[in-house]
Amino acid sequence: MQEPKGTLIALGGGDDDGLINLIRGEICSKDSNIEVITTATLEPLESGQAYKEAFEELGCSSVRFMHIDEDNLADKPEYLDRIARAEVIFFTGGNQLRLKEFLANTNLHALMLQRYQYDEVTIAGTSAGAAAMSDRMIYEGYGYYSLLKGETKTTEGLSFIQNVFIDTHFTERGRFGRLAHAVTKRPEFVGIGLGEETGVIIKSGNHVEVFGNGVVTIMDGSHVRYTNLNEVEEGDPIAIENLTMHLLVEGHEYCLKDRFFRKLSQQKKKSVLK
Repeated sequence: MQEPKGTLIALGGGDDDGLINLIRGEICSKDSNIEVITTATLEPLESGQAYKEAFEELGCSSVRFMHIDEDNLADKPEYLDRIARAEVIFFTGGNQLRLKEFLANTNLHALMLQRYQYDEVTIAGTSAGAAAMSDRMIYEGYGYYSLLKGETKTTEGLSFIQNVFIDTHFTERGRFGRLAHAVTKRPEFVGIGLGEETGVIIKSGNHVEVFGNGVVTIMDGSHVRYTNLNEVEEGDPIAIENLTMHLLVEGHEYCLKDRFFRKLSQQKKKSVLK
């Protein structure tokens, strides 16, 4: 399968001015069609209007938002037409399970996947909107309990990228344990833990670069030599030997396919978004 032509931008939550400025400054022009998807939030009108105004303050002239739920089904002809013309699709925060419930496996979702694969479209999201980007997403697991067998739970995501767990509010909400648990159970997956006001840009479904002032945690369970996950009962603590972890900040990149960490050259930093 060919590399996707689209770009993913995922923010770990918190203040998203940096994400909005990044999209406007590096990704789109003032005339680009921007669609904000408010499905994850329970306050869609307030959230959609706030993002619309934030983009418009930066000079964007074509910003709209759509709320998809039990009363507003995804496959309206109007929504399909708008997504077909969108150059930026932005998912707000909230509850990522709502994205699965009301958007996954619809015709609109299929159109988004097709456009991400074959067009130079940008799929962006913050918090829940970032966590839902991969083919599986973590939706439960808290503090110490996340390192008890069965306490970290995952489900299907929106599948813009495969074999990745994206976890948000990572350091602020103590989510190290649940990401470690998830990649140990599914070692073919790479874990990406995003702190607030910090995010990643993923190009070609492979190259992960950091933006923001914080730290991105990468977890790789492919070199684990031993875990007791298959031996202990539900609710028992888990042991893991040789879990690999990397800490990325701006100016560094991680390649998902080769599981390779590197520092970017100055020239590469300037060209990564072009």
